[in-house]
Amino acid sequence: MAGEATERTPLVGEQGRRQSTTAEATSLLASDTVGSPHDVRRSSVFSKNTADEEESDLQDHDASAINSSASVARIVSVLLIGGFISNADGSLLMATHPVIASEFNALDDSSWLLTSFALASVATLPLYGKLSDIYGRKPLLIVAYLLFAIGLVLVGVGRNMATLIAGRVVSGAGASGMTALVSILITDLVPLREVASWRAYVNVVATTGRSIGGPLGGWLADTVGWRWSFLGQVPFAAIAIILVWLTLPADKAIASNPNESHKEKFVRIDFLGSFLMTLAILAILVPLEIAGTKIPWSHPLIIGLLVSGVVLGGSFLASQAYIAREPILPIELLKKRDVLASIIIMFCQASAQIGLMFAVPLYFQITAHASATLAGAHLAPAVIGNAIGGILSGIIIKRSGRYKSLTLVATLVAALSYTLLILRWHGHTNWFESLYIVGGGFGTGIAQSALFIALQAGVDRSDMAVAASALYLSAGVGFVSGMAGVAAVLAKGVRVGLGRRLGRLGFDGVESTKIIHKALSDIEYIDHAKPKVARAVVASYVEALGWTHGLSLAFSLIAFVVTLFIRQRKL
Repeated sequence: MAGEATERTPLVGEQGRRQSTTAEATSLLASDTVGSPHDVRRSSVFSKNTADEEESDLQDHDASAINSSASVARIVSVLLIGGFISNADGSLLMATHPVIASEFNALDDSSWLLTSFALASVATLPLYGKLSDIYGRKPLLIVAYLLFAIGLVLVGVGRNMATLIAGRVVSGAGASGMTALVSILITDLVPLREVASWRAYVNVVATTGRSIGGPLGGWLADTVGWRWSFLGQVPFAAIAIILVWLTLPADKAIASNPNESHKEKFVRIDFLGSFLMTLAILAILVPLEIAGTKIPWSHPLIIGLLVSGVVLGGSFLASQAYIAREPILPIELLKKRDVLASIIIMFCQASAQIGLMFAVPLYFQITAHASATLAGAHLAPAVIGNAIGGILSGIIIKRSGRYKSLTLVATLVAALSYTLLILRWHGHTNWFESLYIVGGGFGTGIAQSALFIALQAGVDRSDMAVAASALYLSAGVGFVSGMAGVAAVLAKGVRVGLGRRLGRLGFDGVESTKIIHKALSDIEYIDHAKPKVARAVVASYVEALGWTHGLSLAFSLIAFVVTLFIRQRKL
């Protein structure tokens, strides 16, 4: 029965192995879950013990825990530092990467400063969940901050593009832990029903970081130099490490024997699974990044990498099912309907929003000749909508415990936003119509909070960290895949549409090919082209961007359908 203190969920490790914790005070991040995930309400190790008859299914709290919401607020505020600087760093690089690459005469390779970070982040995300189960949250979070800071230093002092890209890889490996472990820690600290409201603060801070990073990076690049955009973050990372060390209570790894030696912990790490998973992710995502831009989709390298990715992915799943003692991604999790549905929905919503974020600045640069700064500012409504959606979903989930209906609303609102863009954005967009993108950000903000709760409500406590990492992984893969999909649709749409229009204007195949190449490689080409050609280019881009919004709409509709299969559990 859920209310019996003697029943405990089996711990991770050997099959059927249970460790009695009835007579022991568990650590901050290792408290048990009572009963099954279907009817259990997770309780905070920081909240006061209650004996409310109507809430008898709550688990016993750690006797040594800090019984004050102020303590939770203090810890979360420390965790927010990492969320702020990691998100500010991303938008900062978006604003400065052309300047950085130009210094090394490598403008064509500037995208790798972004791509290397994204790939490293996605490849390392799943590792943090399981490693934090083995070694504890606090040590892994400090490692993540250290990696992020080391990467910043490498970029700040780098004298060639290879060093800078290596620095972005190291920073990406750290940033993924800074992001994932914050949500995992919040889940450890507070009851599940309150997780979304606390994560809303993380979302607001992340949004603020993304909003400030770009303008700040541009200002630093114009004044003291771009290197200080990165070196200037190192002291903040160092302060965060010190505060984490001082503020977070010493924790023991979940499902670990407190007396377990370092060697015993080390052998629990699934090295084979980690290796296969990393290679599979890179083999699939690298082609998505370079195909269609660096080399054609039909190139043998692209085909070979994609096939290798599928084979490696299958090998990874086989290792998790039959070889790994403690899998990084237990196959049993993927068999749970709510887990799989949440992962698919997060992937779709992430893909849809990144498509929006990619298309909107380009639309205003093409149709209104907006500067890069002004075009980027048009994303503000979506960013603000994202923050508002996260806050509202946190409040609603805390009060009602409902997350499925919120996810349905989120996907429908996002779909409505993309539909309006398809129907109304045709080249002369007024300020009111420019606000249509609010729905895309708002829907994703709601979905991110609600899906995290849906996922955590459907798993045992021992699997919470691994499940959270899988959810963040799906978002990361969604971002990369969505960007690649939108870029491919845009390029194809412009080629077809512009080729058709140039044919009507009397241009032959050779001339059309040259114009199409210039239109796709230089956004300022329309400023120098003949008026009739410029009009054809603008019309072709508007048409192609409509197709990218169609792709985002398709992702949102898929997410809506999958949401119907999520079960609403009592929180």
